Amino acid sequence: MNWSHLQRASTTMLLVAALLPMEGHAASPGDRPLATERRTNLYWGDTHLHTSNSFDVYLFNTPTSTPDTALRFARGLPVISPTTNVRWHLNAPLDFAVVADHAELFGSIVRLFDGDPDIAETSAGKILASMGGQQSESELQAVYDEIVRIGSGLQSSSGLSAQELIAGMHAGDKRRPTWEASIDTVESHNTPGEFTAFIGWEWSAQPQVGNLHRVVFTPHGGNVARQFLPYSSLESGDPRDLWAWLEETSARTGAEFIAIPHNGNISMGQMFPLLDQSGDPLDAAYARARAKWERVIEITQIKGDSETHPLLSPTDEFADFETFPFVLTPDGRTPAPTEGDYVRAGLKRGLAWEETLGTNPFKLGVIGSTDSHTGMSAVEEDNFAGKGQHDSRPELRSHFTGIGGSRGWDMGAAGYAGVWATENTRQAIFDAFQRREVYATTGPRITLRFFGGFHFDAADTEAPDPAAVGYTKGVPMGGDLKGQHGRTPTFLLAAMKDPDGANLDRAQIVKGWLRDDGSTAEVVYDVALSGGRTDGAQRVGNTVNQETGEYTNTIGTTGFTAVWTDPDFDPTQRAFYYARVLEIPTPRYSLLDAIALGIDPKDTGHPATIQERVYSSPIWYSP
Repeated sequence: MNWSHLQRASTTMLLVAALLPMEGHAASPGDRPLATERRTNLYWGDTHLHTSNSFDVYLFNTPTSTPDTALRFARGLPVISPTTNVRWHLNAPLDFAVVADHAELFGSIVRLFDGDPDIAETSAGKILASMGGQQSESELQAVYDEIVRIGSGLQSSSGLSAQELIAGMHAGDKRRPTWEASIDTVESHNTPGEFTAFIGWEWSAQPQVGNLHRVVFTPHGGNVARQFLPYSSLESGDPRDLWAWLEETSARTGAEFIAIPHNGNISMGQMFPLLDQSGDPLDAAYARARAKWERVIEITQIKGDSETHPLLSPTDEFADFETFPFVLTPDGRTPAPTEGDYVRAGLKRGLAWEETLGTNPFKLGVIGSTDSHTGMSAVEEDNFAGKGQHDSRPELRSHFTGIGGSRGWDMGAAGYAGVWATENTRQAIFDAFQRREVYATTGPRITLRFFGGFHFDAADTEAPDPAAVGYTKGVPMGGDLKGQHGRTPTFLLAAMKDPDGANLDRAQIVKGWLRDDGSTAEVVYDVALSGGRTDGAQRVGNTVNQETGEYTNTIGTTGFTAVWTDPDFDPTQRAFYYARVLEIPTPRYSLLDAIALGIDPKDTGHPATIQERVYSSPIWYSP
């Protein structure tokens, strides 16, 4: 692959400290208190936690995972792991979390195997209980595979129809007892100013075996949430129907919602479509509804990274990161990537749709979250709890997980959401999601600020508080820039390493734009490089000892502050810009597993080291 075409802005970089040695002007945790800027503070969270109220968690042989355990763990308290039965805790607590159990069959599998007659005595309950037998791992997996086959429209092995499954395990008020109990638990953990617990769920549509799932959450409490039951793909697998339900429920109850798509990487081209599910081209109503309810997308998580793919971004040398190709069916297929699957390509498509429809349906900020099916937000490489029971321990990770054709080491230890909010409360964090002032990390808690405007200059990098300058002169990540006659956009980027993590390698800005002929293009600019480098093709180095799994921060830098001007700006073309900041190479959890197991790291099928990263939400330019 030819990396030489990667464009770099060597003449337009205005940097302070970014290219200097760490002991010079590079940022340090005490230099610029980005997380305590007077207007917004940085809060870390996970919007995507599953417990045994999700049918798949229970059927992955994890019946003791509960919302209470998940939220205690997120708060930094030690818990007994539902998968390993040993004490486990986060290295640092989170600030907020969403328990987002699947709305489909919400709590019904727990009640089925507890013998609740409202579930167990139905025809579907009897069939699934019989398949579950003595609830061995293989029997529970068989029940899971059967439900996935039915949900994907594939041939059922038991003869159970979708209609019977819904009637016996889902319809009417069958889910209400679990929903009410879940609300009570979330309310008990919500402590404004200390820890924010949101009420939410996951809508898990899988048309044509593609992942179209959305996490939905609300800033409201139980008094509002008790007025509805979570909308599920068993009511409809068409996102337009989900948005219509959100509209109706909001009008009826006063509830606010946000819906967060995830795993576009395995959507079979349907996450950023050209046609709706009826086979018609997207229309203005689709664009307006999606833009209203879907303000952000989960760009990275355990089931892979969805930023881009090497086949879609061949000039991006860092595009092949935690690639996960396995769709969620038992047959193990791995379809080729398309522009409908990945966020960068989707952002580009959105520019073209806006030109046609007047509204950009894919105007999305980005976050990371875990999609943990253990109830534990543990995604540090040296503290990874796995996706679920089947990959919860190193000795299991060479085996199939039951999630498509993946094996344990195919999972990525990612991610979290970084949110710039005015305070740690439900409404303030929700409002940050709505304005897209959020970003994604693959794990490390790197502080990232990104502002766009027309008046940033070199002196701004010397400001003691770059965020104050950013808000005064421009818009933050997630914002919009309207063209100003004769002016070229400038961007202020500030990044600081995780205090407990690795140094930073480089800061980049990714641009996508709409050409005059209606086609789209992209480019990655190296804006700041560590170690005195001026050529991004020169790698930072690698200090990881593959025999011990240790690394040193003797390369890279602690932080970057830069002002950058687009050297290829065309004021007539729509565009977006987002920041991507990479760490120096560090050990992947699979290397740490291999060392512990005494096997060759190559046997894991994955690289020994990775470069963790953060992605900002984009800033959009319109003429």
